[in-house]
Amino acid sequence: MNFPYKGVLFDMDGTLVHNALYHRQAWQEVALELLKLVVTNEDYALKVDGGRNPEIMARLTGQVPAPEAALEFHNAKEGRYRDLARGLLSELAGATAYLNWLEEHNIPCTLVTSSDPVNVEFVFEQIGLGQRFVHRVMGTDVQNGKPHPEPYLRGAALLGLEPEECLVHEDAVNGIKSGLDAGCTVCAIASHSSVESLLAAGAQFAVPDFMVWLEQIQQGELQKS
Repeated sequence: MNFPYKGVLFDMDGTLVHNALYHRQAWQEVALELLKLVVTNEDYALKVDGGRNPEIMARLTGQVPAPEAALEFHNAKEGRYRDLARGLLSELAGATAYLNWLEEHNIPCTLVTSSDPVNVEFVFEQIGLGQRFVHRVMGTDVQNGKPHPEPYLRGAALLGLEPEECLVHEDAVNGIKSGLDAGCTVCAIASHSSVESLLAAGAQFAVPDFMVWLEQIQQGELQKS
């Protein structure tokens, strides 16, 4: 079998589920309303996508937000996201088939997401993959969010594996950096950006979706960029 990894660590938003555009819209709207900031698509890709709200606020404003302000923003932004996305979410192509393949080959998985427990359940209630992820690292479980390596270091540790033994699936530049700095191999999922941009961000592999990735595995075509 041409699959040298003992464990797989999955990001959630934009990786397992088509919801990235709803997160971006919510961030842009609430940042304008509460922070008086215009967040461009480029700002979102480089500074926002994949991170936790308080740390993102600090990157955008240059100041660490007060706890009360951070909580107000978090509640407003995540509530807006859920309003936008409710009833509209779907899994990425091939996600279930790939998870089935991993299970058949006794390769364990961990969910590693910046989302809080409310958003994790919101997603899994709609796409039905929650039972696949007994092991979870959520944004509330770490001291340092992505792009810091802590989330993926913890994800590997939950499986009893070294990071070098794990494959990470990510869709965001900040998540790719987190996985790479943890010592993992990264296969990026180009659900809302180009394969080329994710390879340029450092991912060793990049594919449009899990259907393509699974085909490459089964055909023995895994070659790092």
